Amino acid sequence: MLSYHTCPLATLGGKDTGGMNVYVRDLSHQLGAEGIQVDVFTRSQDEHVPHVLHELGFGNRVVHIPAGPEIPLPKQQLVGFIDMFVKGVVEFAKQKNCSYDLIHSHYWMSGIAALELKKFWDIPIVHMFHTLGKMKQRVARREDEKEGAYRIEGEKRVLKEVDRIIAATPAELAQLQWLYQADVAKIQVIPPGVDLSRFYPIPMDEAKEYIGIPLCDRMLLFVGRIEPLKGLDVLLKAIALMRQNGSWEKTPFCLAIIGGNEEGSNGLKDSEQDRLSALRAEFGLEDLVAFLGKKSQDTLPYYYSAAEIVVVPSHYESFGMVALEAMACGTPVVASNVGGLAYLVQDGVTGFTVPADEPQLLMDCIERLLSDSDLRAKMGHQAAQFALGFGWDTIAKKIINLYHSVLDARGSLP
Repeated sequence: MLSYHTCPLATLGGKDTGGMNVYVRDLSHQLGAEGIQVDVFTRSQDEHVPHVLHELGFGNRVVHIPAGPEIPLPKQQLVGFIDMFVKGVVEFAKQKNCSYDLIHSHYWMSGIAALELKKFWDIPIVHMFHTLGKMKQRVARREDEKEGAYRIEGEKRVLKEVDRIIAATPAELAQLQWLYQADVAKIQVIPPGVDLSRFYPIPMDEAKEYIGIPLCDRMLLFVGRIEPLKGLDVLLKAIALMRQNGSWEKTPFCLAIIGGNEEGSNGLKDSEQDRLSALRAEFGLEDLVAFLGKKSQDTLPYYYSAAEIVVVPSHYESFGMVALEAMACGTPVVASNVGGLAYLVQDGVTGFTVPADEPQLLMDCIERLLSDSDLRAKMGHQAAQFALGFGWDTIAKKIINLYHSVLDARGSLP
């Protein structure tokens, strides 16, 4: 398994940590439960962290390969260290006398590394992009949000040369077909899974007690990276509208934002979080909106279960792991009708979907759910039932079947 630019064990909510980290970690753990040994290779970003960690269960490992400075680097710089990373992976395999049946790479840079490793090992590659450069180009609002041509060219090479592609949703399959002219014959749609042993409904009073929220308080929740694509400014505008029209007084609530830096973190600068903090002040929402910083996966179920609604106002989501986790905890979701969210959140059943960048429509859906406890309870129950179909034991079996089909096509058995 290759996760070049980010470690699957990293704390979530940072600039490059999110759904993909969870996916790689949980899939590797489940594969171990199914009797499949996995080594996850990632670039070392901290010389003080042991290079080999046994934290995936079942003997499976995360291997940190030194490639360039052992510090976090911008993605534009990471491209220059892929060859060094590949050499480190090859050397590790030699030292440990490892041989692998298959490579499963994640994100386009890992795909490039996989293609180089194939020259040494001559084994098939299954790849998952998680996000697509051309989609980010289409929704970018500022020049600095756009992806460089080097990424688009890299994605095209990966699409052409790997053995099989996993798309998270039919939307991603369509994007690969129409934006990249990909060969759809080697693309299979398999959604990500959710850890149902961790994400399940917790009684709201117990969840609130755990995270320290008074029982009388009502909470909206946002979970994700603090970046323009996540649409947090749209959510702040929606809340400002609710305060202006008087609906907030009828159903008072607060918004908790998980991701980025904590409130008042000294010396930690984040231009997008600074922009959102300024917007919060401009709208007069400083008493309603709190930045809680990063939280561990172990505490997230309590936050999801304590929330009345989880809001996902993104401009682009290839899948929407946060929405699935929230639904597994029995919390209705209000989300943008984009990418994977359009397939994941069943409008009017497990929550509501609205067009992206429409604060008025976002407000309407939030108001409707806040004011109708029966509807919230019904949607929350339906959301939890729907999420049961995405357990990792189910999803991993589909991926294992894909592995076997790739190996069978090459005439090699695992």
